[in-house]
Order: sequence, then structure tokens, then C-alpha cells
Amino acid sequence: MNSPTTGAPSPKRGGGRRPAGAGGQDMKRMARGGGLNLIGAVLGQAALFGVVSLLGNILGEASVGRYSVLYAMLTMLSLLSLAGFRAGLTRFVAMFLADNDSARVRGTIRLGLGVNIAASAVIGGVLALGAPWVASVYNNPDLAPGIRWMALALPAASFSDAALSATQGWRSQREFALIGRIFDPLAQLVLTGAFLLLGWGVNGAIIAIPIAAWATAALAALALAKRLRTLPKARPVYEARRIFSFSLVSWGSALAQTGLVWAGTLILGAMASEEEVGVFTMAARLVSLAVFVMTPIINTFSPHVAHLHHIGDRSGVSTAYGSATRWIVQLSAPAFVALLLVPDLLLRVLGGTAAAGATAVVILAIGQMVSAAAGPCGVVLNMSGKVSLSLMDNVGVLLLNIVLNIVLIPEYGIIGAAIAFSAALIVGNLAKVAQVRMILGVEARRPALLRTALVGAVSAIWGWGVRDVSSIWWLELLLVLAVVGLVYVATLAWVGLDREDLRFFRSLTRGRRTPPPEGSTQG
Repeated sequence: MNSPTTGAPSPKRGGGRRPAGAGGQDMKRMARGGGLNLIGAVLGQAALFGVVSLLGNILGEASVGRYSVLYAMLTMLSLLSLAGFRAGLTRFVAMFLADNDSARVRGTIRLGLGVNIAASAVIGGVLALGAPWVASVYNNPDLAPGIRWMALALPAASFSDAALSATQGWRSQREFALIGRIFDPLAQLVLTGAFLLLGWGVNGAIIAIPIAAWATAALAALALAKRLRTLPKARPVYEARRIFSFSLVSWGSALAQTGLVWAGTLILGAMASEEEVGVFTMAARLVSLAVFVMTPIINTFSPHVAHLHHIGDRSGVSTAYGSATRWIVQLSAPAFVALLLVPDLLLRVLGGTAAAGATAVVILAIGQMVSAAAGPCGVVLNMSGKVSLSLMDNVGVLLLNIVLNIVLIPEYGIIGAAIAFSAALIVGNLAKVAQVRMILGVEARRPALLRTALVGAVSAIWGWGVRDVSSIWWLELLLVLAVVGLVYVATLAWVGLDREDLRFFRSLTRGRRTPPPEGSTQG
């Protein structure tokens, strides 16, 4: 067998027998990455929340609606131009690093970035030329300039996603968190605030998106180049058929999954007023704060599942799946309690006053609670190679969501959009949990759902007790949030944490580095 750095055939799968204690090292590394990603998610979500809050309080719900429709277009088209390489780059870079195959790592990254750059340039050009027609679909010619700004942002946003996904293959979350989760949204917030001070209105917030996107793309390119310099020099080997076969199916699955998130916004934009879109966006943004921990934990979890599945460690996959699920539900539970107790007060922070918005918050929260309890079931399917099954799931759920939106929005407005989203989300997650268990033989080990539900119920009772103590809305909100948070933390500490949870939380305060398992490449 030839050396992997010379462009020869890939070494035998798994790189040999795992050393003793490698499973514990995997969990420590996953916990360390999860801590960094979590901090990034907190700062990133706070920045995005700040953008919506600025627009809602200064310009009103209609401006939030216009901004949200354009942002939804950018998100969907960015994913379209990735051609499935977001998951593909992470998975195959992690696999080839586990095999010490520098040639195939380089080939995978070149292939992914090349396809991404070409696709985003073409799609961005078509979007810019077709901006007037797209605006006419929404019966709003004023959208056309904003659509062109999104076309300008598209190549940069898509490239950043691809490059940072590749860095995750090193099973490190540093670049992804610092650049993608912190710098990009903070840049948008700072630029939006500055442009609003200059009197540019909602157009200033829209222009901030491409400026931040190109700055983020430059940093992502530098970060990936630094990672590549740690590899031995080798002529790139392109596993095009293998990578495309995974990535194209994963692409369809990711498009359907992201479409589920943004379908309500886009359909509302075509069937309702900008004000209604704005209220729905505010409700969705609030609920996203409850599950902000899900994305960083899943991003940390993905390369580890790819690695563990690649070396045939099913028990390790179950342990990682259970840990990720437990971290998600325990960290998001107090936020769900607050959403159910004071949705109206939380909306007022963003400038929303519509009563329907509070109802939408509760409905959306119920759907996301089920999603949190299911854990990263879709990632287990994808990273275990079951991307076709995941695609069918996500397409079916998206179609259900679209049909429900079309049926319910004309009659119920944003309430209908919220019902459509939550119903589809619940159906999809229940199906995936069943498939992971029956097809892969994997189930979350010690997810602690009942324990977390009981702790959350205790904090909800205390929070309800102080619900009407003050007649000043913001003081009442602060009091409820403080009581819920303190009681939840105290009760959880009294009940006791899992040993892996203790390891996770220690990772937030310690900078120790644990040597990676033999056969992996550390960056």
C-alpha cells in the first residue's frame, strides 16, 4: 500500500485499531468544541436579536418583514449554491484526516470550493438580473434594490459556509465559531446600527449584509489556508464520484430542511402584509433563542459522528448522540419555560405588540421543544451515510409544511404559519428518531428528558408565581426571567449532573488540550 501523501489509494478504513481511552478523548474533544460553539452561538444570536430589535423598535414591523424576506432569499440561495458541500466537506475531510490521507483532504476541499464558487456566481448573477420579476411576485417593486444587494452577498456568504465547514473536518470548532458565529453577526449589528444612525433606514440594514458577508469570506479563506498549511504537501486526489454521491443527496436534504425554516416567511411575504411577516419573524426570532444551543452542539457533534461511524464505533455514536441531546435539552429548557410564561412581554422587547404574535410564539415553542428532545437525529442519519433516507424525510416534511401554509395562512395568518411549521417539525423529528433506532441500531444514551422536564416544571411554577407582581412590563419580564433561571439552575444542581455534563461545563472554563486519538490529525 502506497503512502497516502503521494496521491495513492486511501488507507484501510479506520486507520487501524483504536487505542484504549480513545472514546473518552472523543467526548472531551467534543465537549471542548461544544463549549466554544456555544459561546459563539450566544454572541451571534444576541447580535441577530439586536438587529431585529433595532429595526422593530426604530422602524417598525413592516421593516422587519422586508428585511426578513430578503434574508430568507439569501439563506436559501446560499444553501442552493453550496450543492451539498456543507455536510460533504465536513464529513469527508474528517474521514480522510482519520486515514492520514493528505492528498484526498486537499482534493476534497478544492472540489467543494470550486463547485461552490462557480454555482454562487451564476445564481447571484441570475438573481441580480431577475430582481424586478422576483419583486413583482411579492407585489412590491421596492424589494428590487434589496434583492440585488442579496445577489452581491451570495458568493461571499456561500463561500464562507463552505470554507468554515471544511475547517470543522479537523474536529475543531475554533474558526467556525469565531468567524461564522461571532464575527459575521456582530459585523451586521454594528453596521446596521451605524447606518440607522446615518438615517439610511431599512436599506442600511440590507446593505450591511453584503459588507459583513465579504469581510467574513476573507477571514474564512485565511483560516482554511492556515489549516491546509499543517498538512504534508501532496498532489490532490479527487474522490469526485464518492463525494458527489453523498453531497448531492445531502444537498437536497439540507435544502428541504432549511426550506422548512423559511417557507413560512416567504409564503407570508407573498400572501400577507409586510407587517404580518415582521410579527412572525419576531416570534420566530424569540423561539430561535431557546434553541440557539442546538446549532453549535450539532456542528460540534457532526464530525465526531462521521469519525466514529467511519471506524465502526456504534457504541460511541450512541454515547455522543445521548450527550448532544442531553446538552440541548438541559441548556434550552429554561428558555422554553420563559417563552411559555411571558411570550407577550418578550415580543415587546422587539417592538412587537400584536396579540397574535404571542400565540405564534407559544405554538412555535411547542414544535421546537419536540425538536430539542429528539436531539441531532438527522445528523446521525447523514453522517452515517443514510443521506437518501434523510432526503426523503426532509422533502416530505417540507411539502407538508408548504401545503399547511397555503391552506392555513389565508384564514389564520401568522397563527396558521406557526401551526404549519410546528406540525411539520414534530412529524419530521419523530420519524427520524424512529429510523435512527430501527435502521442504525442507535439510540440516545442517557438523554435525561424526564429529569429535565421535572426541573423545568419546578422553575415554571416559581416563574408563574411572580407573573403579575409588577405593573411595569419590563420589570415583570426581568423578574420572571431571573426567577426561572435561578430556580432552574439550583434545582438542576440539586438533582445532579451526568459525569459527561460536568466534563462539558468544565470545558467552558478550562483551556486544557487533550491529545487526539491516534490516527487523527490535530489542527
